[in-house]
Formats: sequence, structure tokens, C-alpha cells
Amino acid sequence: MVNIGVLISGRGTNLQGIIDNIHNGKIDGNIKLVISNRKDAYGLIRAKKAGIETLHLDRGKFSTEEEYNRRIMEEFINRDVELVVLAGYLRVLSKEFVREYENRIINIHPSLIPSFCGKGCYGERVHEMVLERGVKVTGVTVHFVDEGTDTGPIILQKAVVVKDDDTVESLKKRVLQVEHQLLPKAIELYCQKRISIQGRKVIIN
Repeated sequence: MVNIGVLISGRGTNLQGIIDNIHNGKIDGNIKLVISNRKDAYGLIRAKKAGIETLHLDRGKFSTEEEYNRRIMEEFINRDVELVVLAGYLRVLSKEFVREYENRIINIHPSLIPSFCGKGCYGERVHEMVLERGVKVTGVTVHFVDEGTDTGPIILQKAVVVKDDDTVESLKKRVLQVEHQLLPKAIELYCQKRISIQGRKVIIN
């Protein structure tokens, strides 16, 4: 069983998907701690309802980004966390954090990387960009985190067709449904030790 640490910033719907897949036996893992940078994140309530330890860490109480990230690392290391999952976490991890958990941090992004990704591309802004550009297909990407922004090895991707009458809200809703499938699946594969990395390519055995 793999010890998992989860970072969130908001509602925690992807966190709920992980919790549900652990409960139904698909993910051979155990969430040791959920940390949020926002005190009012509903994901903290979801975790508490599931009997999972939670922690709110306010960035404003730390003098530097590195110090803030180091505290998060310490909390995870103290609980023997082996895999870190970013489930709607809207902060960038420090290089030190990424190196400590190299190829052991999984993130989900609401587009088909390398399209509509990188600095400033998160949340509803991604869907706005998709609609502004007029592409016919968007989707979801689950990837490992490296020192860049949305540049790590890709684990899973799934396409979502963009409809002519889509709004940001309608597109976001359909993309989120796919996120709820893909993130737990990637974690399931990781916990089954079915993932290997060759250069920038992820091989699923």
C-alpha cells in the first residue's frame, strides 16, 4: 500500500474521486494527509468526513516560497508519504520539493498538454483559451511534475470534444467528469507499480 499526500486549493472534487477509489479497492493506497493553502477549501471538509488528517498552511505566514514548500515537505516526510498528488492545487512547487519527490508527484491539467498549458494556464482560464482559439478537441492530461510548468512526463490523456455552443461552464463540467476518471486511474497504476519512465515517455506495463 502506497502512502499518499494530497495538495488542494478548492472544492476537492478530484480528491473525492481518489477517496472513493481507495474505498472501493481500486487504488492500493492510503491518504496520510491533505494540505490546503486555503483555509476555506471545501476539500478539507471532504477529507475530514473520510477520516483523513488535514492541515491548512497559510503562505502569508512564511517569509519565502522555499520556506513554505519546505514545511509542506516536512509534513509529508514525517508521515512517510511516498506519492504526492496535486488535486486542484493552485501554487507552484519549489525546485527543492520537486527534486525531493522526483517522479513521485502527479498533477492533473484540464487540456491536452502541450496545448493550453504553462504559466498562468489553470482553472477556468484554460477553458476560456480553448473557446477563444476555436479548437475542436480539448481534454485532460495527468502527468508527473518536473521543474517546469506542465512539462513533466505524461501518464494519461483523454480527449473531450468541444461543442459549437459550449460555454466555459459547460466545457468545464464535461472536462471535470473526465478528470474524475483519469486522476484516480493514474494513481491506481502508480500504486500497482505499472508505470515506468524512459526519458520523457511514460510506459504503462
